[in-house]
Amino acid sequence: MTAIEQNWKRTLYMYVDQCNKSKVAPETEIYTGSLAAAGAGAGQRERGRRLADWYAEREITPRRCETGVKVLSAVARFPGEISAVAELHSAFFYEKGGIVHREDRVERELLAFSYDSDGNWQLHEAERHLPERRSPGQFEGRLPAGMPDYGRDEYRPSLPGPLLSRKVTGISSREIRYRREDAAMYADRWWDGFNPEFETFAVDCTNYVSQCIFAGGAPINYTGKRETGWWYKGYIGGREEWSFSWAVSDSLRRYLDGERRTGLRAEAVESPQQLMLGDVIQYDWDGNGRFQHSTIVTAFDAGGMPLVNAHTVPSRHRYWDYKDSYAWTDRTVYRFFHIYDYL
Repeated sequence: MTAIEQNWKRTLYMYVDQCNKSKVAPETEIYTGSLAAAGAGAGQRERGRRLADWYAEREITPRRCETGVKVLSAVARFPGEISAVAELHSAFFYEKGGIVHREDRVERELLAFSYDSDGNWQLHEAERHLPERRSPGQFEGRLPAGMPDYGRDEYRPSLPGPLLSRKVTGISSREIRYRREDAAMYADRWWDGFNPEFETFAVDCTNYVSQCIFAGGAPINYTGKRETGWWYKGYIGGREEWSFSWAVSDSLRRYLDGERRTGLRAEAVESPQQLMLGDVIQYDWDGNGRFQHSTIVTAFDAGGMPLVNAHTVPSRHRYWDYKDSYAWTDRTVYRFFHIYDYL
């Protein structure tokens, strides 16, 4: 790229700064001046009003937001036009009940910039990556070659972790205590990275939640059939060796809804207030009975409401209802699963 073409990054940094401000003051205009993305202003104003109402409903006071940006790719499609994929890592701080909470998130956006007649770069398109809304009819398979993986090679915690034994067995007849704190610790360790002992999925939310539950001591229920049990062996000899319940949101929902006397078991409860660390929340964005997203409870806010971790859009200590997600709709249905203390 030429020196002039490189100057589009100044507009990118202005955009990130406005995103920070709009998180703290939701009704702040983002798309103004050189950030006048076509058709986005009205939608952003409506979203800002909705977020302000959401903050009031939660009785929180936003304090600040800090966002780092990493350009994953940038292509000069035509003279005077740049198309870039940017990864935004935000840390949002808010106060509730005298306690300051921190929420982390990594989001990806496709941004298009153009060079105008006055010699300025303008943002004229902003498209969010919404993998959480992937159709449940598409299998949530392995990460395609070359797809950015949110720092797999950069995030290598030194702490030992609960890795998967290569010898997979069926469930034990003895009772096993579900270690909720271990499940939450594992979730916090890997929220923005990938444990190399497991395959990485293009839509990774349920694979990640299954790993967290397994780290808490939930026993594998190996059947050898992908449609039954809850199990994982890996990618062996060119074959995907895991159950659908391990990796697909709606399949995990059906498994947790099932009745069994041993192994991973859960009770569907009515409200998020009934959940504990290591419990699971699932999301049906369209209210059509097919659940597309899974999260795990890793903390609670000052009002006792669950905060969750997730993959696909890597999130740490995010408020459970996801009303700030671009995937959320007013038809969204939740499923709350309390995992039994003894499995």
